[in-house]
Amino acid sequence: MVPFMELRKGSGFRVEAYEFNYKHVEFEMPGFTQRMSSRQLDTEIDWKAYMAEVEGVINGTYDYTQLQGDTGPLVYPAGFVYIFMGLYYVTGHGTDIRMAQHIFAVLYLATLLLVFLIYHQTCKVPPFVFFFMCCASYRVHSIFVLRLFNDPVAMALLFLSINLLLAQRWGWGCCCFSLAVSVKMNVLLFAPGLLFLLLTQFGLRGALPKLGICAVLQVLLGLPFLLENPIGYLSRSFDLGRQFLFRWTVNWRFLPETLFLHRAFHLALLATHLTLLLLFVLCRWHRTGESILSLLKDPSKRKVPPQPLTANHIVSTLFTSNFIGICFSRSLHYQFYVWYFHTLPYLLWATPARWLTHLLRLLVLGLIELSWNTYPSTSCSSAALHVCHAVILLQLWLGPQPFPKSIQHSKKAH
Repeated sequence: MVPFMELRKGSGFRVEAYEFNYKHVEFEMPGFTQRMSSRQLDTEIDWKAYMAEVEGVINGTYDYTQLQGDTGPLVYPAGFVYIFMGLYYVTGHGTDIRMAQHIFAVLYLATLLLVFLIYHQTCKVPPFVFFFMCCASYRVHSIFVLRLFNDPVAMALLFLSINLLLAQRWGWGCCCFSLAVSVKMNVLLFAPGLLFLLLTQFGLRGALPKLGICAVLQVLLGLPFLLENPIGYLSRSFDLGRQFLFRWTVNWRFLPETLFLHRAFHLALLATHLTLLLLFVLCRWHRTGESILSLLKDPSKRKVPPQPLTANHIVSTLFTSNFIGICFSRSLHYQFYVWYFHTLPYLLWATPARWLTHLLRLLVLGLIELSWNTYPSTSCSSAALHVCHAVILLQLWLGPQPFPKSIQHSKKAH
């Protein structure tokens, strides 16, 4: 990484530029990162493609198979289109990228606020850890303020949804969750945890209206595109079989490319993902002494009296559900780091383990950050990432039960 330019402006910004082998330019925080070609600092990767995709919709194209940008076809749901259409107009048809980066800087601060509100209610993570969350991740700053990806938008909506769930506003929480999915479907990794919480809180009959909110919102957002070409919209925006390029993988670099691309490998990851989710549901999340099918009953008709879901119930279930999905993803690209970056402190500190000291937890965070900052990824960086994930999974499995004592007493009495 070789510095080739330094700019000083009267506004107090100090901007350092670096040249990378993949011909993109990055600028360090603080001072917020800017974009310049001749008069602006140019660091976008997908922004122009996003703008071309939404411009197609503005021009009257509602067939998803006909919408594409410089990097390929439009592969995100309708919520993405509406949000980035708004950015298209605010930034002068996508030309004022400095304005867009200022907007994403505000989004970054708003995301931190939403995350802090969640952590404040759980009271599990030591305060000193938040310094590393705010200041130590160059990659996350880049994803938000430099690259203008849609991943931060989806995660901001997801954290808003969790805050609403913690406030017992389940309907609004499900609405925001569906909005997050409509921006990028990686949010579906939280869905198994959300489904479990809904069934625990309301039973099947009570959960159906909340699930209906999620489904109806997806239909309403996608209606213009569904009316034009329903198969095209669903196959493009929710393409579960999408093939990823080996050159961008962060987590599977140590594998041969042929194995990375093989369908049998993808099916094995999916089977492992679902198996581990089932084990956590049966052995970690649901431990009241009743059959798992009791979740389908109305809470008042269950043998074990229902207990109110605590903040740690909700956060632990959702964050663990997402983390398991990330551990067994077919590929992780660099912008995917924000899918779980802000959840890592909770996953590491929420379940006390004597063998995992504060220093070791910080070491795990540091190795994960190093793995995500290694470009291009190497066999060692990918292996280190998997080792860190394994440590977190192990302590989530072996840690104390995330249930209040009242539930345990109820179980013994029963």
